[in-house]
Amino acid sequence: MIVYELSCEKNHKFEGWFKDMASFEKQKDGGFISCPLCGSSSIRVVPSTITVMGKGLKKEKEHRAVESIPVSATKMFYDFIVKNSEDVGNRFAEVALKMHREEIEKKNIRGMTTDREEETLRDEGVEFIKIPVPKLDS
Repeated sequence: MIVYELSCEKNHKFEGWFKDMASFEKQKDGGFISCPLCGSSSIRVVPSTITVMGKGLKKEKEHRAVESIPVSATKMFYDFIVKNSEDVGNRFAEVALKMHREEIEKKNIRGMTTDREEETLRDEGVEFIKIPVPKLDS
């Protein structure tokens, strides 16, 4: 497998795993690759850092690269949520109920709830997703 650094027309960067460049081109031409942030299918391979390593470091480096992909994807996902929603803090249930009842304009929000507030939201038919916030090293 080869990991390519990819970018869409809006310069969102993400990684893709492919057998080889021909496999990337075939998937790209077939419309099977899209930006996880904006959905664009106008994708290109961008230059990435090159690492020179000794024979003894190869296995350790491969292991670290595989481990870093989930962390990278999680960070991109969390950054997308932060960028595209308003933090209403511990008022999440209150604001979500008002939007559900059309008392205020609907928008993407994030925040915190208690178990009791979550139960109330479910009883009222309010759709929400509970996402744990990861602690990521910068």
